[in-house]
Amino acid sequence: MSTLTTTEPPLTPKSPTSLFVNGWFPRRRALIFLIGAAGGFLLSYLWSAKLADQDIGFTSADAMLGHTASTTPIGGVVSGIVFAFVTGLAGSFTACNVAVFGAVGPLVGRAESRRTRLLHTLRPVGWLTAGMIPVSAAYGALVGVAGTRMPQYSTKAGHGITPRTAQSMIAFGLVGGVMIVMGLAALGIVSDPLAKVSRRYPNAPLILMGALVGGFLIGRPYPLFRKMFQHAADSHNALYGAMAFTLQSVGNIVVMAVLFLLLSYGLGGRLQRRLAVNPTRTSILTGAAFLVAGFFTVFYWDVKVLHRLNYIWFPTAPWN
Repeated sequence: MSTLTTTEPPLTPKSPTSLFVNGWFPRRRALIFLIGAAGGFLLSYLWSAKLADQDIGFTSADAMLGHTASTTPIGGVVSGIVFAFVTGLAGSFTACNVAVFGAVGPLVGRAESRRTRLLHTLRPVGWLTAGMIPVSAAYGALVGVAGTRMPQYSTKAGHGITPRTAQSMIAFGLVGGVMIVMGLAALGIVSDPLAKVSRRYPNAPLILMGALVGGFLIGRPYPLFRKMFQHAADSHNALYGAMAFTLQSVGNIVVMAVLFLLLSYGLGGRLQRRLAVNPTRTSILTGAAFLVAGFFTVFYWDVKVLHRLNYIWFPTAPWN
């Protein structure tokens, strides 16, 4: 008498193509995609700019600087550099930086020992920084040279899409789009766009994520960043602009490094063992994290902005 079984045959993995694409693709990819998109939509609906920017960002910056960051003038180059780093730390949990936390998933719990786990945490942060600094420094230098003529410098308000708003929408739309593509690649829905370059440069995905962190500054409307932007533009000093913008991004990286350490030491061992049992879980975690972050960025910085300008409708939470 034969015994019937409903156990599905194991998946045949493909070769890993990059850091974020391990080749173990889940069967229910469409479902995970829908969950990721829905998660990004829900986060964009729930997100409170007042809580993140003012209650957390402004309060933290005031405490670290010892004065009211939003109203106290920046005294000079040294004060501006300190202001840049502090506001980078204080603004780490603004809507701009949610996207980069999509990279946390595949980097947590990758090592057994504490020492190796520490190295596996700090090394990715180093490569993120390597991708971030050239973008941040180049944009800061550009602001120091020609910032007063750039769209982001403008304080012009209006009901339509101003040049500053257009710059923000384009910058974050591109960031969100990259995150979505990386999520789709992690799930095996599309081909890995970083496969070819990763064969020669394995850390290319981390450098790309770092470049996205630097790219946040190109569209960032955060009030304390805008104050720093205008001060750098008024200085007409390319070196100061490069240093200030780099330290603003470094402040964001510091918080992410701490998050990596907390997750790695708090959950790393257990999470690593669970992922090792079934590597498909890593693909699900990576793909879902990127999709949530990417769709959140597109919904929040493009769709929701169009809603505020009365071009389209988007649901608004009662506290926004």
